[in-house]
Amino acid sequence: MIPRARTGLRSCALCVMVCVFVLLLAVPAMAQREQESEDRSKILGAYFEEWSIYYAGYGLANLESNGSAAKLSHLLYAFANVTSPTPTGSSCVIADAWADFESPYLAPVGGIPSVSPLFGNFAEIVKLKQLHPKLKTLISIGGASAANAAAFSAAASSDAGRKALVASCINMFVLGNVGSYWNGTVVVPGLFDGFDIDWEFPTAADKPNFTLLLKEFRKQLNELSETTGKTYLLSFFGPAGAQNYTNIDLSEAAELVDFINMQGYDFAGAWEATTNHASPLFDARQNPNFGQGLDLNDVVNAYLSAGVPKHKISMGLPLYGHGWMGVPNTFHGLYQNSTEPSAVLLANGTGNCPDLSGATPGCDTLLTPGNATYATLSTVTANGYTRYYDPERVAVWLYNASTETFYTYDDPFTAMLKMIYVDARELGGAYVWAAKDDDASGTMIKTMARWLGR
Repeated sequence: MIPRARTGLRSCALCVMVCVFVLLLAVPAMAQREQESEDRSKILGAYFEEWSIYYAGYGLANLESNGSAAKLSHLLYAFANVTSPTPTGSSCVIADAWADFESPYLAPVGGIPSVSPLFGNFAEIVKLKQLHPKLKTLISIGGASAANAAAFSAAASSDAGRKALVASCINMFVLGNVGSYWNGTVVVPGLFDGFDIDWEFPTAADKPNFTLLLKEFRKQLNELSETTGKTYLLSFFGPAGAQNYTNIDLSEAAELVDFINMQGYDFAGAWEATTNHASPLFDARQNPNFGQGLDLNDVVNAYLSAGVPKHKISMGLPLYGHGWMGVPNTFHGLYQNSTEPSAVLLANGTGNCPDLSGATPGCDTLLTPGNATYATLSTVTANGYTRYYDPERVAVWLYNASTETFYTYDDPFTAMLKMIYVDARELGGAYVWAAKDDDASGTMIKTMARWLGR
């Protein structure tokens, strides 16, 4: 049975659970938060992609000016790279020096001018930290590239390799010896407060070495703390798929980190022919992939069963959606076969982008078929799409019957319900990928902040 395509809740056990969450948790929690506005114990993190400054034209000044930065507890900067082993070992390296510390053309956070030779995103991070002293910044190392995965695997495979890599990362990003260019040597002590290890994805053979690498990071950070008196943070990306998280000793790894950024998205996407929810909270029997653990609740339960403390789980929420074309108008496109990924939309939702080269302004900033930002998707109900809600899975989708196009995404309503879930299960908090994909007002981040008491 396909869920009814309407916004009202229907009678089912999980729907009752959502109602109970809203009535018994939300209202009292909001009343308490009005009185205790300084209680900000829950994590609210946001990944900022260094390449946001290019086609998207989104800088950290946007995060500040729309009020989102003031809501965050953690800013995670993506990415630094890992080099393949050399005679002296692997090391952290800058992925894009122009974006990181060279570009003098970025809008300044809070109108604060940059001071030569430090420019780029790193200069803006320094300003954010000046304006928000409680904000913690982490450099995310790695990412989805096969080269970084291979470099992590090689570096982590020996004691010498682990020591060299960690020492290099601390020197570059905590001590702040980030590099040099024509304008001078750039040294920014305290630029980052720690590291987010984004090793995608360790194999079964890497399992013990993943833990050993985290141990080396924790050891060297603790040694630095003894010198500086500061506390340094360590987190890692926790994959959603069982084929990936079983290659990590989650219990041991959790002991070594402050929190885990648990993936809460990409449970479905245009790499598959059948439409589905990409970030549902729950499973349901009508789901063609029922029982495969492709929902947030199942992943949370798997992490808890593996020994991860609940307060160390930060649950991910996507600020983008996945789309399909050639989707028949049966059950408004849900769980239907498609012919191809959706076309790239114009950013205002009025049509399709004519040019994916990045030379034409005004397109959805992801510039990738089968994907669209929340900022774009938030406009399309005015342009032929209808929004539908699946109360059993706590998920929303968009469908355009005339173009037979389907999008799965999150909106403020599902963001609210997910934050209530985080609160009810006493998880550590939540994070978004990625900041630039929110709308200009920061609606999604602010919604999450409100329901996390931030």
